[in-house]
Amino acid sequence: MRVIGIDLTGPTNTADTALVCLEATGGQLTFVNAQEDLDDPTIGRLVREHGASDTIIIGIDAPLSYQVGGGDRVADRELRRLAVAHGMRPGSVMPPTMTRMAYLTLRGISLARALELQAGDRPPAIVEVHPGAALVLRRAPLDAVRAVKRDPQARLALLAWLRHHRIPDLPAFASPSDHMIMACASAIAAADWALGRSWWIWKAEPPQHPYDIAC
Repeated sequence: MRVIGIDLTGPTNTADTALVCLEATGGQLTFVNAQEDLDDPTIGRLVREHGASDTIIIGIDAPLSYQVGGGDRVADRELRRLAVAHGMRPGSVMPPTMTRMAYLTLRGISLARALELQAGDRPPAIVEVHPGAALVLRRAPLDAVRAVKRDPQARLALLAWLRHHRIPDLPAFASPSDHMIMACASAIAAADWALGRSWWIWKAEPPQHPYDIAC
């Protein structure tokens, strides 16, 4: 089983989009490859290549639905409560239609739809993930998760945690981006979801909310 984690950005900022692919065998995760600066057609091509001979699970760090009328989905409120209870800031979970989130939500919904449509008779299994919460729930260092966007040392601390706890052969990148760290965490959350061992899950409620949300 191939597991792909995608740290998505808005459609005008594809340079900060990162993708990590892992192989899941018997519950163990091994590194396959990682890439950054990805637009949607390139992501689609990579998914097709990895899915040519294997089952594909994709965890996307972006809202894949929104609440009718705007504001939080029920899942957003519940996840925010959980995240805050574990030391994260309330703003770590934002409503999908909030000004800062709307373009990311637009890209997330469009990408998920495209990945399913182009896969033919072997569509990937897609789950919405929250990598920051996924790390904190698995007891990654909280201070490093909170500082990951601004502090290179925090990113190195999380890289070391990922290598020690979940992906032993993850390359020791000299200067990993926060997007690469979060793509790794997205892949871990997606793998645990596929294996039935998520730390938190909100089940899909189609048609408005067609994907599970998991950490």
